[in-house]
Amino acid sequence: MNFKKIFKNASTISLSFLAIILALIILAFTYLYLKTPLAKSLSTRSIPQTTTIYDKTGQHVLYELHGEENRKILGHNDIPDTIRISTIAAEDDGFYNHIGVDFLSILRAIKSNIEKNGTAEGASTITQQLARNAFLSRDKTFKRKINELIIALKIERQYSKDDILDMYLNEIPYGSNAYGIGSAAKIFFGKEARDLTLDEAALISALPKATSYYSPYGNHIDELIYRQQRILDRISELDLADNEDIAEAKKINVAEKIIPFTEKIEAPHFVFYVKEELEKKFGKDAIEDGGLKVYTTLDYDLQKNAELAISENENTLQKYGASNAALVSLDPTNGNILAMVGSKDYYNKQIDGNVNITISPRQPGSSFKPFVYAAAFEKGFHPEINILDKETDFGKDGTGKNYIPKNYDGKYHGVVTMRQALATSLNVPAVKTLTLAGIENTVSLVNRFGVAKLENTNDYGLSLALGGEEVRMLDEASGYAVFAAEGKKNSIKSISKIIDSKNEIFYIPEQESSQILDMQVARKINSVLSDNRARSAVFGPNSKLHIPGKTVAAKTGTTSEYKDAWTAGYTPHIVAVAWAGNNDNRSMKTGADGSYVAAPIWNSFMQKALANYSDEPFEDYVKFDPDDPNIIFDKVVYKKKNGKEISEKKAKDKDPDKIDISITYFTANSIVNE
Repeated sequence: MNFKKIFKNASTISLSFLAIILALIILAFTYLYLKTPLAKSLSTRSIPQTTTIYDKTGQHVLYELHGEENRKILGHNDIPDTIRISTIAAEDDGFYNHIGVDFLSILRAIKSNIEKNGTAEGASTITQQLARNAFLSRDKTFKRKINELIIALKIERQYSKDDILDMYLNEIPYGSNAYGIGSAAKIFFGKEARDLTLDEAALISALPKATSYYSPYGNHIDELIYRQQRILDRISELDLADNEDIAEAKKINVAEKIIPFTEKIEAPHFVFYVKEELEKKFGKDAIEDGGLKVYTTLDYDLQKNAELAISENENTLQKYGASNAALVSLDPTNGNILAMVGSKDYYNKQIDGNVNITISPRQPGSSFKPFVYAAAFEKGFHPEINILDKETDFGKDGTGKNYIPKNYDGKYHGVVTMRQALATSLNVPAVKTLTLAGIENTVSLVNRFGVAKLENTNDYGLSLALGGEEVRMLDEASGYAVFAAEGKKNSIKSISKIIDSKNEIFYIPEQESSQILDMQVARKINSVLSDNRARSAVFGPNSKLHIPGKTVAAKTGTTSEYKDAWTAGYTPHIVAVAWAGNNDNRSMKTGADGSYVAAPIWNSFMQKALANYSDEPFEDYVKFDPDDPNIIFDKVVYKKKNGKEISEKKAKDKDPDKIDISITYFTANSIVNE
């Protein structure tokens, strides 16, 4: 037998078989190469990025919104060399020498995995890891690994090494919901990536190998520090940094520099109000993944003042049995929200602190009265008109009982002006004013102001005058802003502008404003509410509604059973509404009215807000013209019980029970008897 010939034929067949196998591999590789994603899409694809919410200046970060990936894309100059060399030493020390794939390392990894009866894995270069994170799943399959190799080769042909490393550092997960070096630096060390020192960079570079195992917030801190030290050693071996710098970095206890894991949030109630507005307008995904810069209307200093105003009045709140308080402030000239504190403590579960009281319906009490008087002033009544404060039966109310309101002090004050009645918050005159203005007209004005959404006029009775319907603090602040802006309503705004991830304008809200109230009517309300002399009869000259040296309009409100205490007030350039009470609607202690519980908070805030501004008196209204047919006048008549008319002076000297008083309101076209 010719063994030589047989061996030769066998060799020829084997070589042919190997050639066929090789050809098939080349064809398969070529097919896969053509089918894999184009590497050039790496830099143009949409990458989830964190949206940042700022105050109005952009100097204060209020919150960062993101989905599963908390990421900020950094430019080349914002990525420090410390993180570059640490990453190369930790992940791929041949990065600048290979073509995207290190075949010798792959062969060693395959051999190791075969010996351990595992799936081929490991030895991935930085480029391969970038390919996997950008285009592929993390499934440990042979097909996925081949795709990874092919995409890596394509990436290397398309981009420079520096570009690849930048994209990798912006892409890679570091654990604790940090994606990219920008987020990692913020989360673990509370600083910008460009400020990372060598010891910090080495620690961060240790994380991608096993983010959960090596987490700075996990149970393997010793192992993390050990790996960080080995990375510093490898930097030295590769001569990537000065040995003195490396030696200094190794001495530093970097674990002590790791900041506690907290979700930083400033002005939480305002932030989540803004978040809800954003999601309504643009959708959740666009906000969480869009990398937007949201500049809000919040005045950071005023926000801190609002928080301080509540905290420094804690003793007062406790004294009156109020477990919670809130404050909201607007700029009446443009509708911007300047401050929003929705509760005493957002994180206090016992008081439902996460509930934002500024956007929760509550009864406003007497703080609602200015809208009733404004409706009357629209009809031609005015601050100088007289109104009778005496016990009055207004007939059956919704419960079937006769409606006979009482004043807060339990007394009746006879003939008073509307100025006095509103300034001292008398209840009976307020209800009478509602009857004069008309419920329908008042409901129309309230809806026009946006203070509340009152739909069917027939559903509301005379208790409306005393704040019987629920409103939101924010909406009432917007209503008071109409008075401050002399009848102009500016829509409420929480956002000033949004910049997208390319630093281009994404959104600027339109300024919506309209004159919804006659200027003279607004000026009448301003005049009454800022008249400290008029309100002194009840509140005293130095109450918490008064700010020395400043002209401020203010009104308190207290609901039945002391469940809500309000103070609302303003100048031409700032409105603030304060509330105190209990979220669960429990009553506070007897006597917990707005002037004692809410007014101190309002006063503390407004004093600081106005400290650096000169006094801004309100423009006075034009006094009524006797020849104006739209102006309502009055005639007061005093009579004895026998019907004999007497003078006001004599009437005051007699027993009130023996005197009948009537007021006739008239214009050129009408007469109304009270």
